[in-house]
Amino acid sequence: MINRILIRIKVVQMLYSYFLTQEDKSFVDAKKELKKSLELAYELYNYIFVLMVELTDLQDRRLDAAKNKYLPTEEDLHPNMKFVDNLCIKRLRNSMSYVEYQKENKLTWHDDDIFLKLLLDKVLKSDVYAAYMAKPGNDFVEDCELWRDLLKRVILVDDDFVDQLESKSVYWNDDLETIGTFVIKTIKRFETEGDKAFMPMYKDEEDSLFGEQLFTKTVQGRERCDNLINKFIVTENWDADRVALMDRVVMDVAITEIINYPAIPTRVSLNEYIEIAKYYSTPRSGQFVNGILNSIINYLKAERIIVKE
Repeated sequence: MINRILIRIKVVQMLYSYFLTQEDKSFVDAKKELKKSLELAYELYNYIFVLMVELTDLQDRRLDAAKNKYLPTEEDLHPNMKFVDNLCIKRLRNSMSYVEYQKENKLTWHDDDIFLKLLLDKVLKSDVYAAYMAKPGNDFVEDCELWRDLLKRVILVDDDFVDQLESKSVYWNDDLETIGTFVIKTIKRFETEGDKAFMPMYKDEEDSLFGEQLFTKTVQGRERCDNLINKFIVTENWDADRVALMDRVVMDVAITEIINYPAIPTRVSLNEYIEIAKYYSTPRSGQFVNGILNSIINYLKAERIIVKE
């Protein structure tokens, strides 16, 4: 679930923080923070599934309470239970992956009851919900589609939801777009794969070690990377002293990956770090990082330091 794109972003973020505050943070503490941030990203993946279940349970309680009003209406007594009986939620609730993770971690939104009520109101007022409830009966594919649409069009884009995440973890707002995509993909895979649709934290052991190794190798080889960067900054007539720290960190990590991971094509590494620079640094960073890294890659190939494409 935590793929190399997300790992690269986390490594860049943690190294930026580490290089900025080396006097206050040890190398060991920085690595622990990296590990924690990756674990929290997987926690967010599961938290979104818990949110889906708890929104459904809240609506079930509301409908049940309405039946016991002093003067219930016909609609109160015989509510449309389609949303509560959603087959996607039933499969999620009974999934062994979901049950086991919950048993160990006990994630809940119960402490955020006001937020949960307000978010449910937004769901119930949405066009997505109205269109879904207008169709008779429950169909598994349509029920999964409802939650994909609610996540994309109502929940993940809701400002209050984003604020709520920020109050729980400083890392989650940066993770939300990527993790939200993983959740939506998982729901899509429910239709054919069942419990196997749930993504493990890492694809394999190699991926689980990638972040820590890349972090460590970048710190150990930073001087070499910076010397390469400075060499080509001068060649391209840039002012080395005016290069943003984030740009340097992005290039440090990119060079480390390009040199130390022969199985990863240089073009893959280059494209990933250009995008990270565009998103996390200055408007000109993508072009700048692209130019310097391309020059460094050509040099490394000419010197036979790397022999990959």
